Amino acid sequence: MSSVPFPFTAVVGQTDLRLALLLNAVSPAVGGVLVRGEKGTAKSTAVRALSALLPQVDVVPGCRFSCAPGAPDPACPDGPHEPGAGAARPARMVELPVGASEDRLVGALDIERALSEGVKAFEPGLLADAHRGILYVDEVNLLHDHLIDLLLDAAAMGASYVEREGVSVRHAARFLLVGTMNPEEGELRPQLLDRFGLTVEVAASREPAQRVEVVRRRLAYEDDPAAFAIRWADEEHEVRARVVAARALLPQVSLGDTALLQIAAACAGFEVDGMRADIVMARTATALAAWAGRTSVRKEDVRQAALLALPHRRRRNPFDAPGLDEEMLDRILDGFPDEEPEPEPDPEPQGPDDGGDGDGGGPDGDGGGVPPQHDGPPAGDADSPEAAPDAPDTTREDAPQPSAQGSGAAEQAPVAAAEPFRTKVLSVPGLGEGAAGRRSRARTAHGRTTGSQRPRGHLTKLHLAATVHAAAPHQKARGRAGRGLVIRKDDLRQATREGREGNLVLFVVDASGSMAARQRMSAVKGAVMSLLLDAYQRRDKVGLITFRGSGAELALPPTSSVDAAAARLERLPTGGRTPLAAGLLKAHEVLRVERLRDPSRRPLLVVVTDGRATSAGVPGGRPGDTPRELSGRSARLLASEGIASVVVDCESGPVRLGLAGVLAADLGAPAVTLDGLRADSLAGLVKNVRTAVTHTASLNSVSRRAA
Repeated sequence: MSSVPFPFTAVVGQTDLRLALLLNAVSPAVGGVLVRGEKGTAKSTAVRALSALLPQVDVVPGCRFSCAPGAPDPACPDGPHEPGAGAARPARMVELPVGASEDRLVGALDIERALSEGVKAFEPGLLADAHRGILYVDEVNLLHDHLIDLLLDAAAMGASYVEREGVSVRHAARFLLVGTMNPEEGELRPQLLDRFGLTVEVAASREPAQRVEVVRRRLAYEDDPAAFAIRWADEEHEVRARVVAARALLPQVSLGDTALLQIAAACAGFEVDGMRADIVMARTATALAAWAGRTSVRKEDVRQAALLALPHRRRRNPFDAPGLDEEMLDRILDGFPDEEPEPEPDPEPQGPDDGGDGDGGGPDGDGGGVPPQHDGPPAGDADSPEAAPDAPDTTREDAPQPSAQGSGAAEQAPVAAAEPFRTKVLSVPGLGEGAAGRRSRARTAHGRTTGSQRPRGHLTKLHLAATVHAAAPHQKARGRAGRGLVIRKDDLRQATREGREGNLVLFVVDASGSMAARQRMSAVKGAVMSLLLDAYQRRDKVGLITFRGSGAELALPPTSSVDAAAARLERLPTGGRTPLAAGLLKAHEVLRVERLRDPSRRPLLVVVTDGRATSAGVPGGRPGDTPRELSGRSARLLASEGIASVVVDCESGPVRLGLAGVLAADLGAPAVTLDGLRADSLAGLVKNVRTAVTHTASLNSVSRRAA
């Protein structure tokens, strides 16, 4: 990677993205930006380029926490600092890797030195490095939940706290937080979405001329990064000066009563929870006015602020797409009269872009505008295709799925899913060591302390009682004379903790003709949707296999995006025979591959079927094997490998064969009906997927007689 970043003003299109980043550069109090979009849409390029536009910062020489010379942090661990001249340096852009540890993020106390040498030593983390700069989190949706919580708490409080075994360190941590994510790889929880000030949806342009310009500029940059940067130096300087001018003007901007009423009406009209949206909109509208060189907030500023601050706050569950009805927004804002315009300020503080040159950057532009682009297609010419964030996904999802069902399947039109409900807790037995989540018990870095062990590598979580217990018998031999213990490195003990992990929940859904009754399939889809919602909340990966006709297919490979699984399920066709064995063997194959990719993530197999098997759907087998015998053998293969499973029995009607109970017995799994899956049903809570083996075994003989 070149040491010369791609110029911010050379980014083609992406008007909303560039505007949101610049508004945060003008007013970091806006609260950061979450950039959502498909891969290859210049998300990371634009963020990394922003740091070159930020003004330099003055810091206390030698301070690891970037204290300002004029107002040093009184609680700075490197302080106290004497007043004096500072050293100027560029604003930093710090990147937080997805796999970073908590110590790497917030810093670490050296417990070994604290106990053995009595030294309070603190090693700053990335939050300290990012103070007064930019903290960039690529693929923020893949970051562990506890790291996101720490990150957003620091961003909200402007400080980072590290507390461990009675030793506490606090330091200032004020930064511009920018996160990027690809929604196909999973969503952030609504509570976390709300903590980002603004959100922007980006997509690749569908205009050939604009795509050509993107390629032309990228190739020119890769051929000679330094020469390309020089070519855009004047534009970079203009925007940098305009950011400085807008920052200086910001305290003078007034937010009138009419603008406040418009903000409140917009937030209430779109039923946004809490008050954070109102505050963010107010700060954003003020920053927009300063960026446009004005000292008063206008209706167009409030409208633009709503488009940036509200879409992600309207998301109620993972199946809701972020968005805002602009016609409704206009109706809300039109209900308030415009305030009397105030005289425009002197042109000096407005920056070099002022002057009404027609690029949208002056006071009469569209909400303040963005940096002009002097060659190539104008940025605004192709904004409309980029403003449709779900266009590429819709195209991809609506494409015909490869059929493994055979032409003989009497396919029926998909039916809508019933209303989702809160499901019982399904978990994998035993103690895992997978990725942090909220489903099954696991050894984790966070949770309740269950014991201690000798540290493997650097000590991170001290078990104080076990350490004292290990050191106590040796005090006389070590010549202890005072009140304190003499502790050596070999005495230190690491705390072992138990929390929850996320699992791979693989759905195997029967889409055959026996499931095709419209009311029945709607209930089945509603149940699977409910389980998908539960998987989202518990931070699981999900996969979807369907079987009907002459075979089974992997409708959705294991992914963190429950949105994609819900979309595939919604369009699931039904009809044809029931190749149950094919569905189970396909599940065995998928789980085998996933075990190699991610051996620490334990699977949970959820088979949604009435238990019928009317077609083999698989090659081979012994002569004379019936489809039911093949499905039983396939189920016992999964059980022999210790795969935790649960069968959702979809059989209905006055006469029931109990075949799902037979399948559950072969899998060594519980069977639960659609009604019994509800958390508020009268049946007992499913705490472990193996707890019902005895019950299903008792049903076995009855079910076989009925069959």
